[in-house]
Amino acid sequence: MNGNAELLNFIYQNSQMGVDTIKQLVDIAEDDKFIKHLESQLKEYKEIHSSARKMLNENGYDEKGISALEKIRTYLMINMQTITDKSASHIAEMLIIGSNMGVINAIKNINKYKNAEKNILQLMKKLLKFEENNIQQLKEFL
Repeated sequence: MNGNAELLNFIYQNSQMGVDTIKQLVDIAEDDKFIKHLESQLKEYKEIHSSARKMLNENGYDEKGISALEKIRTYLMINMQTITDKSASHIAEMLIIGSNMGVINAIKNINKYKNAEKNILQLMKKLLKFEENNIQQLKEFL
């Protein structure tokens, strides 16, 4: 697989994880203002995910989604971590940790694939900026 496909698949998987996680947390969260914020994040993750899928398809690359095992592991982890604390503060903290991991991995991939096509790097940078903004916005809920 070439660098363009690898970078696009990273974006695809990262945004898929965001979509899946936020969907699950919307059902768990209890604070209306926080739920509205989550729904806004979900919309952006879906847009990035759709763009990555479209670019993969346009370039003839296969979509490499998140494995079923990883999905189950994440689902169970979220349920375990929210079983006793469904507060916006606790969920925001969980999301900040996840977004920090996303920022680190995005920067690593931007550096690793700096010779990727410009439009693919732009999408990666859009995801990076989105994750950075998420961290800032979620601080309000801590």
